[in-house]
Amino acid sequence: MKIIITFILLITTMNAIDLKPWAGKIEQLSDKEKYIIINKGTERPFTGKYTDEKSNGIYTCKLCDTPLYDSSDKFSSSCGWPSFDDAIPGAVKRVPDADGRRVEIICANCGGHLGHVFEGEGYTPKNTRHCVNSISLKLTKKAEVKDDNLSRAYFAGGCFWGVEYYLEKLDGVKAVYSGFMGGHVKNPSYYEVVRTDTGHLEAVEVIYDPSKISYKQIAKTFFEIHDPTQTNGQGPDIGSQYLSAVFVNNDNEKNTVRELIGKLEANGYKIATKILNAQEFYVADEDHQNYYNKKGSKPYCHGYTKRFQTKENR
Repeated sequence: MKIIITFILLITTMNAIDLKPWAGKIEQLSDKEKYIIINKGTERPFTGKYTDEKSNGIYTCKLCDTPLYDSSDKFSSSCGWPSFDDAIPGAVKRVPDADGRRVEIICANCGGHLGHVFEGEGYTPKNTRHCVNSISLKLTKKAEVKDDNLSRAYFAGGCFWGVEYYLEKLDGVKAVYSGFMGGHVKNPSYYEVVRTDTGHLEAVEVIYDPSKISYKQIAKTFFEIHDPTQTNGQGPDIGSQYLSAVFVNNDNEKNTVRELIGKLEANGYKIATKILNAQEFYVADEDHQNYYNKKGSKPYCHGYTKRFQTKENR
């Protein structure tokens, strides 16, 4: 009996999470997220947002943002939870459950509960299934279109939901991703950008076909879907992360933006939009992609205003 008790205590200790380094982020979790990630609960099958997700990208830890799984290792097992037959090396730790019947998987960085791992089921040649709770993960999507003939442009005009909503409707634009650019923190979370001083702006990455639409056309539309004269944010969204900026990749883009700003100033607008050099772009998690399309509504602080008309034609 003493041996059994000792074994259970040992396993419990192995499973314990050192919460102190992550106290701030734990406070940001919902009760349901705490139940699963901290208290080792389990989502109901077929209810998780990533169970049938097929997008290319990297799945990171919801608590500490550590990359855990590549989408190339995800497969359909019809078990009701996201399934992976491999993890990013060193990212996931295996710990025997206290009852000795299953093997738990946790984030090797923070100890957050992910799910369980099973072997010998024959689903894939690797014969391994990481059965993971969607709520323990965040998906950072990779560009869905890999084509040397496509170009990328970066704009910040307040809440990225609205900028994405309008720019993705342009003919010739293949994809638009909401994310962050311009800060000093690597791979920031949404809450870090909003609540701390990371220096990032909410921005979008526009992937487009230059044979169908020019950079100038996209930039012109950008100036017409937000207020480029507002100096402290955009609409009711006030703060440095909501400032207006164009992140340029080269001198051609810089000169194009300067030309457009010159035309707007000639029309009487006092432009606050900054021209900044493009930096690394960090894609926001899935909750922030295609937000208005998912919600079935329209942006609350973005809309079309024809600003390039001359005064006589206004």
